Amino acid sequence: MPTTLGEHINRRRLEIGLTQKEVANGLGVVPWTVLNWEKGRTKPPIASIAAIIKFLGYDPFPEPKTLPDLLFAKRREMGWSMEQAAGAICVDPGSWRNWEGGRTILYRRHRTLLAQLLDLSADALDAEMAARWNRSHEQVG
Repeated sequence: MPTTLGEHINRRRLEIGLTQKEVANGLGVVPWTVLNWEKGRTKPPIASIAAIIKFLGYDPFPEPKTLPDLLFAKRREMGWSMEQAAGAICVDPGSWRNWEGGRTILYRRHRTLLAQLLDLSADALDAEMAARWNRSHEQVG
């Protein structure tokens, strides 16, 4: 069972009988790049992930369970850098980085924008942030 993205690429490539050059052409990279991914020397950049998932025919990443995971999954799906993701909802990249790192999303307008981007309920996101805020500010007795 493949564990790395490179191993998934290698398995799929061999299953359908393609060369690294043919896969590289389809993904818009050079053959050495595919070789390096398959050998685990380098990891594909986020900008290549959507094309790789399309090539594989499935998403090899675990189902996102937390808000930071959902944010990263959306970036992966769109092929966005943090800067591009932040630009998509008109916030600064530092805010996106903090949210993807698990920090609380303080402003309701940011939560509303993220809820729309992620196709979530704004109320559920508000409740999650309120619970997170309360947990982080509980007094230890």
